[in-house]
Amino acid sequence: MSGVKLWGAAMVLAATQALAQQAIIDSQTKERVIGELLSRFGAAEEARIRRGVEQVAARWWEEDGDSNAFATFCRDNFLPSGELGPAFARLEAALEQVEGHLHEIRRELTTPLDLDTGPVMRVDELLARLDLGSHLTEDLFRTKVAHWALLNFPVHSLAERLQDGPAWDRETWARSRLMDRFALRVPAPVAQKVTQALLAADQYIASYNIPMDLLRDGSGTPLFPKGLRLISHWGLRDELKSWYGQPGGLQRQRVIQELMLRIVRQEVPQGFINSERLLFDPFTGKVQAANGFSPTPEELSFEPNTRYRLWLANFHALRGVDPYSPTAPTAIARTFELERQIPEAEVEKVLTEVLSAQEVRRLAKLIATRLGRPLEPFDLWYAGFTSRAGLSEDELNRKVGERYPTVESFQKDLPNILQKLGFAPETAAFLAERIVVDPARGAGHALGAVRRQDKAHLRTRVGRSGMDYKGFNIAIHELGHNVEQVFSLHRMDRWALAGVPNNAFTEAFAFAFQARDLELLGLGKTRGRQEEVLGTLWATYEIAGVSLVDMKVWRWLYQHPEATPEQLKEAVLTAAREVWNAYFADVFGRRDCELLAIYSHMVAYPMYLPDYALGHLIAFQIGEKLRGPDFGKEFERMARIGRVTPDLWLKQAVGAPLSAQPLLRAAREALADQSH
Repeated sequence: MSGVKLWGAAMVLAATQALAQQAIIDSQTKERVIGELLSRFGAAEEARIRRGVEQVAARWWEEDGDSNAFATFCRDNFLPSGELGPAFARLEAALEQVEGHLHEIRRELTTPLDLDTGPVMRVDELLARLDLGSHLTEDLFRTKVAHWALLNFPVHSLAERLQDGPAWDRETWARSRLMDRFALRVPAPVAQKVTQALLAADQYIASYNIPMDLLRDGSGTPLFPKGLRLISHWGLRDELKSWYGQPGGLQRQRVIQELMLRIVRQEVPQGFINSERLLFDPFTGKVQAANGFSPTPEELSFEPNTRYRLWLANFHALRGVDPYSPTAPTAIARTFELERQIPEAEVEKVLTEVLSAQEVRRLAKLIATRLGRPLEPFDLWYAGFTSRAGLSEDELNRKVGERYPTVESFQKDLPNILQKLGFAPETAAFLAERIVVDPARGAGHALGAVRRQDKAHLRTRVGRSGMDYKGFNIAIHELGHNVEQVFSLHRMDRWALAGVPNNAFTEAFAFAFQARDLELLGLGKTRGRQEEVLGTLWATYEIAGVSLVDMKVWRWLYQHPEATPEQLKEAVLTAAREVWNAYFADVFGRRDCELLAIYSHMVAYPMYLPDYALGHLIAFQIGEKLRGPDFGKEFERMARIGRVTPDLWLKQAVGAPLSAQPLLRAAREALADQSH
């Protein structure tokens, strides 16, 4: 424990020293300016004056002018409290347009990479590197807009929001949230490095497609349909799920598991990925030429730790922001304190509460009984609690493909889908008009709008033979995101409050949609309340373990900033084994499994994974409000609460803070009923 405290203190000291190297305003100048403003505006404004001057001074660099320029700026730009309202409204309106248009430009520049619009040209890759928004913060400081905001409005810490936020009105919350964008002053080259690193990782993951029909086991016979290409990890996981209860399913699941383990160890031949040139047996590592090709030595060799090189590049890029983040001096702190708005220790506590729960152990025994065999590691993704369990994947694909042969057909059906979910016809039309469906190149995602004059975009995969069930399931999940995005922007009282407290909340809304996918296909609600509870607990257990691995690795990276890709790989595999041994070995009867390292988010979306686990818990908490005929009304009411703190949001939405106990309590009841 003391080692962690010392390490944290060292990070704070390093950031403070870096900030001191940038800041040029001494304490005497600050006190002189504060005194001048006090004499002019009176003691009633003292707290605001002191905080404003300190905030500007901490972010006043040499390029902004000398101490006299600083003093003049403060004297000329401090506003008395009575003038703050109109000034803030103007800033809020301007930033909506600026940030919104930059977002739309960025979306256009990355369209060929994100969407299936044909072959990606070299010019597309170059244009995707162009990020005009990376200069925005720098420009706001250069023009002194940021300094003006810092002088007049407070940048609140998470501690302040947790303590004082429940008593704030909407105006105070809007001001607090808008000021988040001025908490960091990051030079444009540093921001661009972050963009480029994340883009490279995302491209790698989006193109990591596995030719499933070229996988082999000891029998040497094809195991999967010809032409089946699946992205790692999403497609592999969903394919594995689809084989429960199917003839020959167990062996295919074992093949996918071995392939996943090969991926995290970087033991997959380069020529096998996104190609048709090789046959590959993940059990033995045996490689053969396929389709008459003559593979090169490079194609036959394993990946050169590409997965971990890109992960490391993300770390270095994000670490480059640290010196410019005085209140959250690490990428970890920024993720939890600034973005997630939940302390890291609290997140870990709720995750381990689920991972250690006896309800999980009892549930595992029930799953083993249902399967009629001991659990294997891939049973992390057991599908017996989902509504599609026992239904033919081919039949589901046929139904979906007939209904949605093209992206346009899904777009056209949005009003109908939304009405089936429980939204009034006029609300469904309002939402559908503000959502654009695009053909995704990768697994699919939801991209919200920033300006109220823009639209949200739903990206999902649609094959040549139409949308399949996996694509539909993902599309409904992403539609949940989009509907939240539309409500929390277009029907929000203040633009600065648009959105939800963090990604876990939008995941919760998406899960609420996704759970009803078969109902939307006219197949009825095929699982009851007990099955839903048990399925949610098992899914939360799985993703909580993955999340803990991600968190452990990022701590390790900060302790070993000079690590090589090979060293990072070993650290990731070690973390996966440690988490497995602590929370999964007793359940699955096997130690040292590395399967928890498979999630692609770890590479492309740093520290995002805990939001899924939190999302399951939040989705369960809000689930009661979304049952019955008021689904649409309650969804909108909660989506319009806005970006307050997570606990405050939940208290306003459901009357209770974030907790694993409601899910565990419901699971105990469901398990008790199962045993009768």
